[in-house]
Amino acid sequence: MIAAVAVLVSLLARLGVRRLERRLAGSADPAAEPNLRRTATLAHTLSSAVGVVIWTMALLLVLDQFGVNLAPLLAGAGIVGVALGFGAQSLVRDFLSGFFILLENQFGVGDIVQALTSAGQVTGKVEALTLRITSIRSFDGTLHVIPNGNIQVVGNKTREWARAIVDVSVAYGEEVDRVAGILEELFGELREDEGLASAFIDGPRLLGVDQLADFSVVMRVVAEVHPARKFEIERELRARIKQRFDERGIEIPFPPYVGRREGGGPPAPTT
Repeated sequence: MIAAVAVLVSLLARLGVRRLERRLAGSADPAAEPNLRRTATLAHTLSSAVGVVIWTMALLLVLDQFGVNLAPLLAGAGIVGVALGFGAQSLVRDFLSGFFILLENQFGVGDIVQALTSAGQVTGKVEALTLRITSIRSFDGTLHVIPNGNIQVVGNKTREWARAIVDVSVAYGEEVDRVAGILEELFGELREDEGLASAFIDGPRLLGVDQLADFSVVMRVVAEVHPARKFEIERELRARIKQRFDERGIEIPFPPYVGRREGGGPPAPTT
């Protein structure tokens, strides 16, 4: 009877895990490979954990039916459990953190994240994600392997949309309205560009004067774009704005250089 009940409970638990797996897969794009790996990992973990609990309890109940004294066994298991808990608490913390990272879909393989860890901040692309560790490749090529329990805060830069931000500096002698008109004209052309139009979700648009710096007026340009093309769009915006400013004679300032006269004397300012 105990074995039959254990089999029945195992089947019910397996059905529950499969239902949870379908729900998790349906909450995102089911065709995406990272989502398939995530749901498969969660389902396998839950199935294994539930199976161990059910059959351990069944084994203890069967031994009790055969008259085996379970008190020494349970006491020994408790001591071993406490020892393992103290010795492997960081490992348990890593597995629990990894489980909730996968369950809540905080980030996945291929995402660009900014992770605050106990050793400092790490920014890069997630190359591997397991229950115990997360591997992040930074932009200089360094691969950071981080235990999931050491991750304190994560900023995901590739969820749904990203914002491309470009600050444009012009000389104080330029008319702000004229510069704004030139930029809006350029942005209209970019929205019609076949190679770039698909990357834009909203914008690009000029927010206005963002800063009055020492040698320039700083104007901020923003655009909501698909996350995978954020850096490409920022580079393209800078290149197109520089080219258009050169065509229209808009001065991009630089700090004045002060030189010193030969043979001493006061410095001679030059621009």
